[in-house]
Amino acid sequence: MSGQSAAVITPAADAVPPHFQSFLALDFGAKRTGVAVGTRMLGTATPQPTIRAEGADARFAQVAERLREWQPDALVVGIPVHPDGTAHENTARALKFARQLRGRFGLPVYGVDERYSTTAALEDGARDADAGAACIILEQFLRSLSQ
Repeated sequence: MSGQSAAVITPAADAVPPHFQSFLALDFGAKRTGVAVGTRMLGTATPQPTIRAEGADARFAQVAERLREWQPDALVVGIPVHPDGTAHENTARALKFARQLRGRFGLPVYGVDERYSTTAALEDGARDADAGAACIILEQFLRSLSQ
């Protein structure tokens, strides 16, 4: 996958049905997955406790708990790419995670370019960089819906 374009584009506003109002964002990581929730109406995201789990079963069990709690209309996953937009090893992992989410939970999953989200979260003073990055990813997605 390295060297290829990741082709991760936040969907155009008209590609996300208007009745989709609530979203859960995930900033995938092998050991930690940042989580945020937000709504289309408010256009903001709220950080949630980071999922700390190694292995797919443990991670998906915690995702399932968040889905029961928040009952989002769709999921948003941050897709990492190199600064020039090309894919790398973690791009493939995040895309696989997004496919697995869709398959396991049957919800629409939207991928968002997450370049620099963790850096931005730290610069903004986030106490939990993973949850802060998930907020940035979700807010970027929500902004795209209002354009």
